[in-house]
Amino acid sequence: MNRNPKHVVVVGGGYVGLYTVLRLQHTLRNELRDGSVRITVLTPESYMTYQPFLPEAAAGNISPRHVVVPLRRVLKKATILNGKVTKVDHASKKVTFAPNVGTEHEIGYDIIVMAAGSISRTLPVPGLADAAIGFKTIGEATALRNRVLALLDRAESDDDEALRRRALTFVVVGGGFAGVEALAELEDMSLDAVRYYRSITRDDIRWVLVEATDRILPEVGPEMGKWTAEQLRERGVEIKLGTRLESCVGGHVKLSDGEEFESATIVWTAGVKPSPVVNAGDLPLDERGRIKTTTRLTVAGVQDAYAAGDVAGVPDVTNPGQYCAPNAQHAVRQAKVLADNLTRQLRGQQLVDYRHKYVGAVAGLGLYKGVANVYGLKLRGMPAWFMHRTYHMSRIPTFNRKVRVVADWTLALFFKRETVSLREIHEPRTEFREAATT
Repeated sequence: MNRNPKHVVVVGGGYVGLYTVLRLQHTLRNELRDGSVRITVLTPESYMTYQPFLPEAAAGNISPRHVVVPLRRVLKKATILNGKVTKVDHASKKVTFAPNVGTEHEIGYDIIVMAAGSISRTLPVPGLADAAIGFKTIGEATALRNRVLALLDRAESDDDEALRRRALTFVVVGGGFAGVEALAELEDMSLDAVRYYRSITRDDIRWVLVEATDRILPEVGPEMGKWTAEQLRERGVEIKLGTRLESCVGGHVKLSDGEEFESATIVWTAGVKPSPVVNAGDLPLDERGRIKTTTRLTVAGVQDAYAAGDVAGVPDVTNPGQYCAPNAQHAVRQAKVLADNLTRQLRGQQLVDYRHKYVGAVAGLGLYKGVANVYGLKLRGMPAWFMHRTYHMSRIPTFNRKVRVVADWTLALFFKRETVSLREIHEPRTEFREAATT
């Protein structure tokens, strides 16, 4: 056993963190076996979330447990510590780590990989913090599903017309992938659910998409984005382009076009920003607040530091002067190059550039509905939906998860999807507390 192993610390267990360590377990298998290298992953959660499946999890097409990958099961050769990194002192090669439960302490390293990902990018909108919910985590997706179904229950049980309108009005802010897919899947689910209610019709349910620019889904191109907007409008969705959310105090929505109305559900998907950990250290940042990174995925100007994914500003060698987009497509491919370069460094070999041509994008718009623009091939409807599922099935890590997701999809062909709200799982002690205080 080597008494002075090289210690690689990976900050973050999302796309980049998981795929980097998976690759290192292969490329450094001999070093990990003889103890000359050891890997530690520092992450708040014990799992990685495959975010492209969050809309389907929210709609009940996939079990929430099947869109997350347990880190300890798949990263068997790494140590997983759950908590947050509150400071990076690369000059001393130490990070300050605050475990979810326990005392903050320092962890030394030889090489650091910054893969902390991103958080929701919010704006100073009055009431936003109290009235809205994001759509980046499996917890948010599950809570949103339960909320939509619970509000249908509330509207069915209440005779007050104003309260019913408020309960059945759903607002999504942000017309990118997250916003459009979340709205489309949940709207599709609500139409399935409404068939079981006596006093609610599909015309009673109002879905509003608010987008500050003049188009939605820019990733699939202007033509397919326009087609998507037309399809959603045909389904009764109100799409407000060139419009901003100005206030939502207490659920009272005020838009920049002058419209005001009440809504019990406001979903914020208007972009992301790098994890706050980038501001808690001495690694260089670019003009957008991301870790400044070279084309080899090393941190610019320092040794023994790597970064990739949403937290890093990675120059796009296929498009000089531009940066790689903060999406899963780049993150997964960057992780592979990062792991290989880290292995090359340990073995004294020359590093290589990250080079990837953007192939396009696919989006699901509900069961059997989708849109795609891949290598210039434009698809819509069921073919695009099938491509969307096929592509993401090939991307989700581990054979175990692939089988579980396929099983969910297969069962959905023969059985109707569940439309039951389980809101009590978010406050499990309420009933017991009431019983104990009676």
